[in-house]
Amino acid sequence: MHLGKSAAFAVLLVSAGVFIASISTAAVPDTLSAAEAKKLKDPIPYGKTSIALGKRLFLQNCTGCHGDDGKAELAVIAEATDLTQPKGYKDGTTEGELFRNIRDGAGSQMPPFKDTLNEQEIWNLVNFVRSLWPDAMRPAVQEVTK
Repeated sequence: MHLGKSAAFAVLLVSAGVFIASISTAAVPDTLSAAEAKKLKDPIPYGKTSIALGKRLFLQNCTGCHGDDGKAELAVIAEATDLTQPKGYKDGTTEGELFRNIRDGAGSQMPPFKDTLNEQEIWNLVNFVRSLWPDAMRPAVQEVTK
């Protein structure tokens, strides 16, 4: 039996004793205004499992522009956002605004990932991006219990 990358990673996490909660998420509308995005809340708890899943997705999809550390110090994309400094984000820092920027793209340089990542993956990526922020700006880690 062949497992895809996501399934293999989930099996690895489960075999390592990491609990993966089955998250039921209501679909986010296909189009979101800036005001609607600002009000949107992340249905996936900001926790270690989500951050780890988001990091894997980040390393697969985002390092070409934002670098391995999210600081965007690469010469490839001059306008890439330094994800470690949320005060410099042009399109907002709420959970929903981050979701919208990843899903739909932002500005002329940030491509949309709606055809590459599903909603749960985007929310995990949102949680990872927030983990890059300075300690004082990060949300509190929520532990998921069995």
